[in-house]
Amino acid sequence: MRYAIISDIHGNIEALEAIMRRFEEIGGIDKYYCLGDIVGYGAEPEACCDLIRGRCEITLLGNHDAAVAGRMDYSYYYDAAREALDWCRHRLSPTNLEWLKNLPYTASLGSVMLSHGSPHQPEEYDYIFALDQARELMQLKPDLADVTFIGHSHLTKVFALTAEEALDVVAPKFTLKPGMRYVITVGSVGQPRDYDPRACAGLFDTESKKFEYIRVDYDIASQRRKIIDAGLAHNFATRLEFGI
Repeated sequence: MRYAIISDIHGNIEALEAIMRRFEEIGGIDKYYCLGDIVGYGAEPEACCDLIRGRCEITLLGNHDAAVAGRMDYSYYYDAAREALDWCRHRLSPTNLEWLKNLPYTASLGSVMLSHGSPHQPEEYDYIFALDQARELMQLKPDLADVTFIGHSHLTKVFALTAEEALDVVAPKFTLKPGMRYVITVGSVGQPRDYDPRACAGLFDTESKKFEYIRVDYDIASQRRKIIDAGLAHNFATRLEFGI
């Protein structure tokens, strides 16, 4: 089976459509999975929800989705982020709001697990983007799936857990090694923060155990104009150009 795994779309329909077209060009995709954060920051949350609902076999609840759906307190978010979430809530249809309210935190696919943030207490939305955070999962290693796909940080970080330690894996494509447990951050479709502005997602082959990052250019200028015209924070728009 070949899985297309996407995350952190954040209302950016141009990026979402571009990454979906790229997967269609690649071909042979058996399942599409979304790790959450469909809304927030970007200007078209409704269109993104509609596309994800129609395409993805499983969609998880990201922290921004949870906030918009009334499933978490976001009063501690900074002002612009709170305002964007409030803006999103008033622009989503009742159907999509109800859909968000019922999304799961995680999903298990046998040897594959899906989670928005850390698989440990996933409702807490802890980050895993550094070795110290990956090392905290060592005690859970026997209970982890062979590979856990996460989002949340908008980065492209990969960690391999051996019997003794957690290791960084730095490669755009690689094959999983037997006996290790992997935690793979698939990057962000709609708001990358690894200094590469292209939409980013993951492609995983369950038979060959090969993982690859898929990146594609998209019409950043269009989404940028929409964010500004919507009255959302300008930094949500300008950061798209730099992948930060």
